[in-house]
Amino acid sequence: MPASKEKKLEMLRSMLLARKFEEALTELCTIKNKIPGMMILCTGQEAVGAGVCAALAAEDVIITNHRSHSHLLAKGADPKLLMAEIFCKRTGCNKGKSGTLHLAVPEVNAPCTTTVVGGGPPIAVGRAFAQQYRGEKRVTVCFIGDGAANEGSVHEAMNLASVWRLPVVFVCENNVYAGAQRYEEHTRAANIADRAAGYAMPGVVVDGNDALAVHDSVKEARERALAGEGPTLIEYKTYRWRGHGENDMQLYQPKDEIARWQAACPIPRLRADMLAEGLVSVEEVKEMEAQAEAAVQEAIRFAEDSPYPEPHEALEDVFA
Repeated sequence: MPASKEKKLEMLRSMLLARKFEEALTELCTIKNKIPGMMILCTGQEAVGAGVCAALAAEDVIITNHRSHSHLLAKGADPKLLMAEIFCKRTGCNKGKSGTLHLAVPEVNAPCTTTVVGGGPPIAVGRAFAQQYRGEKRVTVCFIGDGAANEGSVHEAMNLASVWRLPVVFVCENNVYAGAQRYEEHTRAANIADRAAGYAMPGVVVDGNDALAVHDSVKEARERALAGEGPTLIEYKTYRWRGHGENDMQLYQPKDEIARWQAACPIPRLRADMLAEGLVSVEEVKEMEAQAEAAVQEAIRFAEDSPYPEPHEALEDVFA
């Protein structure tokens, strides 16, 4: 069954919020000492986070990676708490201890952002095992990039998930580059999803700039997992508009390639579909854009007005 009007509106709002959120971060990163640490963005890839999370239930779990902002916002994370955490402020979702690269929002069932390349799938398999063991009607979605797909931990996780028929969906965002290395320089296979055959699970290739196709593919994989049929590997073909981080000059990315993918932006694509179907008006879209911008500006004000953690708080919430 295709996505409902409500789901389409949810995806459009999610993509608009994620884009505004990261556009603001892009600007903030130009201000010296404004935000600590490395800033890694998913600008241009918003359809994946929006489409995946729109297909999930609130109780489902996501394990995400270093390009996590759109995933977390789509799952329902509060933009104010995310922004405060990115600023490393005490009011952030992790009390200023994670920054942008290790965000965790357990209240929306997003317990882990891992920057260890390939580190997410074993964690996701563990969560999916717990869901199966407890008899829960829930699934776990694990986001990886094309670079992570070559890590041994990913293959071990997929093999075990298949053997035990765990309710996990492996989502690979193939954005053409692993760091500064093009896909064809590190992988011979035409599609990462082709590897699913080695683990007796479905491998699906989907246009990652088509939010509706993303939603439908995850919905099907989720239903399969809940029916006890095991995991699915879905590869979303998309593109990273920005560099690996905001300190990356993108000298290895052809300018015409960037422009070509920007012309295929997922946001106007979904917006045009919804306008053509009469599901939304131009005025309503403008209002949604204004609401997203207002939410981001409120988040920035909240972050800037929030205090940094006190030194004595450094060892709080630390478990060993």
